[in-house]
Amino acid sequence: MSRYRALTRVRCSSSRQTSTQHVRPYHSYEHDLPSPLSPAENAILAAAISHVPTHGFTTTALINGAWDAGYIDVSANLFPSGAFSLVKYHLVTQRLALAQNGTSSTTKEPTENRTGEPTNVLDNVRALTLKRLRANEPIIHRWQEALALLAMPKHIPDSLRELALLSDEIHFLAGDKSVDTSWYTKRAGLSAIYASTELFMTQDRSAHFKETEDFLDRRLEGAQGLRSMIGDTGKWAGVQAMGLVSGLRSKGLRI
Repeated sequence: MSRYRALTRVRCSSSRQTSTQHVRPYHSYEHDLPSPLSPAENAILAAAISHVPTHGFTTTALINGAWDAGYIDVSANLFPSGAFSLVKYHLVTQRLALAQNGTSSTTKEPTENRTGEPTNVLDNVRALTLKRLRANEPIIHRWQEALALLAMPKHIPDSLRELALLSDEIHFLAGDKSVDTSWYTKRAGLSAIYASTELFMTQDRSAHFKETEDFLDRRLEGAQGLRSMIGDTGKWAGVQAMGLVSGLRSKGLRI
C-alpha cells in the first residue's frame, strides 16, 4: 500500500469518529467504498457518457442520459456543476477501471535488482499510462471540450486532484514501492507527462494514435534522463511542476 493510501486511511479513521457521513477519498482494493453519487445520479451519468461522442460534454448529453435512465429531463439539475460532472465521472471511472479490469495483461510482476529496487516499474508505468490514454479514444474528438472545462478556475482543484490520483494509481499498480522523497517527485513528473501527452493526443491524426505513443515514450525517456542528471529532488520537482504549468497554460488557464 502506498504512503498516500496509508496516510489517508489514518486520517479517515480519525474523521469517522466525528462524522459517520464522511466518504474516504481513496480507493481501497480490500473494501468497496460507498459511491458519492446517488443511484439516480450514477444511472444518469452512466447513460449520458454514451451521448458524449455525439453531443460532447454538454447539458444536452446529461438530458439524454436522464431520458435513457428513465428520468425526466429536469433531472439533469441534480448536477450543480453541469457538464463538468460528466468530465469528472469519466476521469474517475477510467482511473478506477485500471485496477478493476486487472493489470495482468498490461504489467509485469516487479523484479528487484541487487539493491532491492524494482527493475521494471517504468515499463509498467508506460503500459498503464498508455492504457489510460487509450480509454479516451471513443471521445477524443470531444476531449478539448473537457479540457476547457477542466481549466476553468472553479474546477481547477478537482482537476489537479484527479490528475494526482491517477498518477498515484499508476505508480501503485506498476509496483512502485518508494518511501522516500522520490515518491512525490515520480508522481509530479508523471502528472506533467500525462497532461502533455493527453493534450497531444487531441491533435493526433495518426493510425491507432501511434504518434501519441511515440510522444509518450519520448517524454518518459526524457524524464528519466533529466532525473538522473538532477541530483537535488527539489530541483527535479520544480522542473516537472513547470512542465505541468505549461500544459495547463496550453489548455487556456491563465497561471
